[in-house]
Amino acid sequence: EKIFCWSMEGDSDLQFLLSGADLLKVRSGSWKKTRFYKLQEDCKTMWHESKKALRPRQTFSVEDIECVRSGRQTEGLRKYTEEALETRAFSILFKGRRKNLDLVAASEEEAKHWVSGLQKIISNLNSLSQQQKTEHWIFNCLRKADINGDNKMSQEELKNFLKNINIEVDDDYVKLIFEVCDKSHCGFLELEEIKHFYEILTQREEIDVIYEEYAKTNGLMSAFNLLEFLSKEQKEEVDLAHAVQLIEKYELDEAEKQLMTKDGFLMYLHQPEGLIMKPSHKGVYQDMTQPLNHYFISSSHNTYLLEDQIKGPSSTEAYIRSLMKSCRCLELDVWDGSDGEPVIYHGYTLTSKILFKDVIKAIKEYAFKTSNYPVILSLETHCSVDQQKLMAQHMTTILEDALITKPLGDHMPMELPSPEELKGRFLVKGKRLNRLEALFLDEDTEEEEVVTEEEDSRDDDDEEDAQRNSSKKSKTLNLAKELSDIVIYCKSVKFHGFEHARNNQSFYEISSFKEGDAMKLAEKSANEYILHNEGKLSRIYPSGFRTDSSNYNPVPLWNAGCQIVALNFQTPCTEMDLNQGLFSQNGMCGYVLKPFFLRHRDSEFDPITLNRGPWLKHTEFRVMVISAQQLPKVNPKISSIVDPLVRVQIHGVPADMAEKETDYIVNNGFNPMWNSYFQFDLSVPKLALVRFVVEDYDAVSSNDFIGQCTIPFTSVQNGYRHVPLFNKNGDLLSSAGLFVHTMAVDAE
Repeated sequence: EKIFCWSMEGDSDLQFLLSGADLLKVRSGSWKKTRFYKLQEDCKTMWHESKKALRPRQTFSVEDIECVRSGRQTEGLRKYTEEALETRAFSILFKGRRKNLDLVAASEEEAKHWVSGLQKIISNLNSLSQQQKTEHWIFNCLRKADINGDNKMSQEELKNFLKNINIEVDDDYVKLIFEVCDKSHCGFLELEEIKHFYEILTQREEIDVIYEEYAKTNGLMSAFNLLEFLSKEQKEEVDLAHAVQLIEKYELDEAEKQLMTKDGFLMYLHQPEGLIMKPSHKGVYQDMTQPLNHYFISSSHNTYLLEDQIKGPSSTEAYIRSLMKSCRCLELDVWDGSDGEPVIYHGYTLTSKILFKDVIKAIKEYAFKTSNYPVILSLETHCSVDQQKLMAQHMTTILEDALITKPLGDHMPMELPSPEELKGRFLVKGKRLNRLEALFLDEDTEEEEVVTEEEDSRDDDDEEDAQRNSSKKSKTLNLAKELSDIVIYCKSVKFHGFEHARNNQSFYEISSFKEGDAMKLAEKSANEYILHNEGKLSRIYPSGFRTDSSNYNPVPLWNAGCQIVALNFQTPCTEMDLNQGLFSQNGMCGYVLKPFFLRHRDSEFDPITLNRGPWLKHTEFRVMVISAQQLPKVNPKISSIVDPLVRVQIHGVPADMAEKETDYIVNNGFNPMWNSYFQFDLSVPKLALVRFVVEDYDAVSSNDFIGQCTIPFTSVQNGYRHVPLFNKNGDLLSSAGLFVHTMAVDAE
């Protein structure tokens, strides 16, 4: 408890949460029940009563909370509670697919205690070092193993504890380690003996070997010793002052501030300086002043869906989740609402409907919380002219000056503006009645252009609707001038081939490609596609037959320079891992500058044929997978221990695609060790992604996923590095990780 609560000791919010209080739990208009909630003494677990006979008491971990929002901000609270409850209402939103917890406190003051207290605890959790997280995780497991609660540990409890932390050992080993720690020979481990057991358990043999090689100053590391390690092993070009700074920053022993102990060294290896990704790449480090078409843009398809495309729920929460992951291009599939208000849903399906204006409000509130760079609103409009006018009205009144409604500057631009110029702004992608040049000419543009539903579906990604309703007669739709006028830099046009695009398509016109068509172009005409994408934006979307919201592989499209490669963010999968990996760099701002050979107008690069050029840089990438720490069980409710193995994958141009794997370790998810060495030969490292995947080996069926980490090859640090692991939903596994050694060597 001390790890989490020391900084909040005496805090009134914490004391309130520890005491607990009644809250009204809201699920629907007819389901509103009062339940007692309280924070348990570990300051990490929420307990609440349940009226179900089989589950009278339930708990959830604060670590599973994504965020806490005050007020009636969720759809459930807005729909099922009165506006008068605004100051008493709040919501707990969880990571992954778990449903929100919508609650109403007895008073405004109590609601503030709940929201503020939980937010403080979450902040404390996020600020813990890896070592502190490990200590607390082990502490909780020890407490669970102490069945009778006497703060002592019997030999049987010790064995149960080892199973809890994912280690299966035989009785002889348990007896041996117990006898080593039982100094008092009383048959139980007491406080100091448990502490000794903890030290034995958490000893990192692989770290000991590295440390002892460089700890040449009375068994400790001086700044000179640390500098030697940084230069020789980590391949860092740093000076003595940097080594001194690291010791001052991470050494835990106040008496050894001029020297680094083994604990301080381990602390350093768990910090940003010691992780796999270059610390400089965690912030915005790329040139953000180039035209939009020079960047890969994190993009979502069917953003409104939380699940499948046939009967899954639509939700404003889906937009919020995508934005909080720094998605910068959102899709809005808009249809006529029965009460005159346009709605968003997946047309001709059983997916639920949400109001267009509610979505725009949510987008405005959350668009720039994780990134200041522009958000593109990709409209798929199926509305009548009247409701199109309402769409335009809602966007202009809600988004106000943040909405781009005219070109920047006083003259007709010659290229798209940059992310830097568009910071904090919204761009609308959709149909436009006339060319942008008309804004700078003295001509009448009042007439309305007539387009057909059939044309519109081909231009954008509603082809799946056309496929599902091919028997329906295509009807004529008018485009409202009010909606047309706010389409400035992303006018949707149909793609008629590269030659036609070269001669007729303007820089502000964007074509959408179904995945199958885009994949063919990327494979058969890769260089032409690259040259097309050098000057214009392209948007790729999944096939309409992916009714389960599955995803296609985005890598071949990125290799061809496509910027807006839209994926179903609601679906955990390898493809989303790759997307998260690509956009993990550059401050996770949602924009990544394409390599120079994908943005040069005379580029001859072809990712398929790999013709010679400056993009070819033959590189040997050497990886040693050394060990893992605190891997979670695949199913915590099942007593089986994981048998972990690690796959190392390279995703990039076809010639660089590769995968190698370690052997599996039997019954040890706590501290398995492999020391497996691999080498990969890369041709185009600037397009390569490195993916570490940890699986639970299964001899009978397919392996079970445990965790993964994907990062751009250009962001990988050399040397001994810890690799954080993420679960299938893309959330960080707080205590788990890999320890590896990497080295990139120029092979030319």
